Amino acid sequence: MLTSTTVLPPVIELRQYTLHPGRRDELIELFERELLMPQQDCGMRLLGQFQDLGDPDRFVWLRGFAGMPQRAQALADFYGGPVWHAHRSAANATMIDSDNVLLLKPALPVPTPAKLGSGRVVCTICPLRAPPDEALRARLRDGVLPQVAAAGATPLAVLETEPATNTFPRLPVREGEQVLVWLASVRDDKPWPVLDVGGLLDRWLRDLPITLHLRATPRSAWR
Repeated sequence: MLTSTTVLPPVIELRQYTLHPGRRDELIELFERELLMPQQDCGMRLLGQFQDLGDPDRFVWLRGFAGMPQRAQALADFYGGPVWHAHRSAANATMIDSDNVLLLKPALPVPTPAKLGSGRVVCTICPLRAPPDEALRARLRDGVLPQVAAAGATPLAVLETEPATNTFPRLPVREGEQVLVWLASVRDDKPWPVLDVGGLLDRWLRDLPITLHLRATPRSAWR
């Protein structure tokens, strides 16, 4: 389980899969039964798997790596190994698209309470005009995250684009984009706080933020 003191890995993938209608539970069951632990055995950190509450045919998950060279080796070991070979056809049969992938890194440390909130996780993706600068990070730290916490949500992480070249081109990532991503948890009996993100971050934003409301799957680390 991830806690407030967990140190995030330096390289993180945020993966959003579009699935064939009605097949998300099938993929989650297969993923958590057959594919979760073997990826960790290859050196990856499975940070969380989620149902998208706004789209019944979207599966969202995050995994981390100790660095870009380690990412290349871990992915080569897993996708070239017997476990993926045995289950890839069944997994791929559930998917329409698996290429919506953001390659990220931690943007700043997030001070959170000792007890994380339960319920749903909200992921906010902000398209940026340029790579994040210190002024943007300060606005997140001193402006956005305190408002999130004051509204009863628990900030979990702030991430930004990892600019390194994709070291495993067999798995595409979204290139030529700059984003800022933050995640927070909120109890089911509390509404998600309405924040004027556009107003707070207008000088940096290229487009309107995208907000994903997520529910952790049974074996997700982020519960």
